Amino acid sequence: MSRDGGIVRIASGQGFWGDWLEAPARQVAAGPIDYLVMDYLAEVTMSILQKQRNRDASRGYARDFVPLMKRILPDCVDKGIRVVANAGGVNPLSCRDEVLEVARETGLSGAARIGVITGDDLLERLDELLAAGIELRNMETDEPLEKVREKIQSANAYLGAEPMVEALRGGADVIIAGRTTDTALTYAPMMFEHGWKAEDWDKLAAGVVAGHINECGAQATGGNTGVDWRSVDYVDIGYPIIESRPDGDFIVTKHESLGGRVTVATVTEQLLYEMGDPSEYITPDCIADFRSIQLEHEGTDRVRVHGVKGAPATDMLKVSISYLAGYKAVGRMVYSWPDAFEKARAADRTIRGRLDRLGLRFDEIRTEYLGAGACHGSLAGPPDPDLPEVELRIGVKHSEDRHHVERFTREIPSLILAGPPTATGFGGGRPRVQDMVAYWPALIPKTQVTPRVEVQVA
Repeated sequence: MSRDGGIVRIASGQGFWGDWLEAPARQVAAGPIDYLVMDYLAEVTMSILQKQRNRDASRGYARDFVPLMKRILPDCVDKGIRVVANAGGVNPLSCRDEVLEVARETGLSGAARIGVITGDDLLERLDELLAAGIELRNMETDEPLEKVREKIQSANAYLGAEPMVEALRGGADVIIAGRTTDTALTYAPMMFEHGWKAEDWDKLAAGVVAGHINECGAQATGGNTGVDWRSVDYVDIGYPIIESRPDGDFIVTKHESLGGRVTVATVTEQLLYEMGDPSEYITPDCIADFRSIQLEHEGTDRVRVHGVKGAPATDMLKVSISYLAGYKAVGRMVYSWPDAFEKARAADRTIRGRLDRLGLRFDEIRTEYLGAGACHGSLAGPPDPDLPEVELRIGVKHSEDRHHVERFTREIPSLILAGPPTATGFGGGRPRVQDMVAYWPALIPKTQVTPRVEVQVA
């Protein structure tokens, strides 16, 4: 199945839901690629999508994906570019139906095949699993899931690459998944195109490394870099492209006509992102040893990655569970010179004193003074007494009582006339009370999760 000289070009077009809308279209238009992969999901995203689905049964997926497909799908089909995305969130079937409609609207009836992967959503099965003795204990605290059972909002197993490979074998031009591992979006096409087998541990591990580089979009091509960032063209930044070979080695690059840059430094920074034990980067399909990675500069905006070693997969899947952990609100007010920092501190004392007199109690009250060293704390040293402005940011959280948090929000506006002078920057109205969502990581035997794959012609 390998293409041009055995090379398969897998382009990243999205690092998270909310990433640059132009990036996928530019990846398709600016040069040759074989696959466009897009990662929309973070742990908290699943709970947001579940809340949307609870309000409207047709929602629960990344809605940006559908207009994007309307924009790029004709070009992708014409160029033979296949799209792999986890935009399905907690409702992949509705997302699939919307994309099928887009394909028909854009004249691709009979010409586009849309695949969908389900089976990761465990929310409706939690009681069944608990009754069967699968405790879904918190991986970090070892607490049983019963502790938060009534507060759970979403529960999804991280699927691996095999369902996506099956969809590619079925001819899918677009694959819409729910919760998969971020890396699998990239290494599933590598497995399919190169014919890698389930026990090709080193090759699969190389695919995992490629997926880890691709998963955060432009973070591998100079975005969010700490190395010589002033020289990066952010306006026109290119996103990474993996040039994959059958033996597992690959090149990280980008389209020559786009901005950003690919260097050993930018790739290394991304490899270190969200890294735990580098000897055991665990995925559903293998374990990758990130200590074995070798990086070499191979010309302008080209970094060769080789030498990756892998080990057999475990018999478990990780489960991402989110639950309601209470309520929070954050208020802001800006104070100007003279004595800006002193005024902000007086406003903080005023708020806290009023809350105390009202008998309101919170799990935590946190105050920051932006402009006076809030980001670096004691490292910043004492604030300059002549600071031109300081933003007071004060937040509260309560694990049970929304009323307490709501009452706090009504104390913020009163600072304008009943607090220290020169208050400004309060154009957004009262702070909004927000649900606090907490993350509960757990493990489940692979035998308890059955992915399902469907491929349908538009």
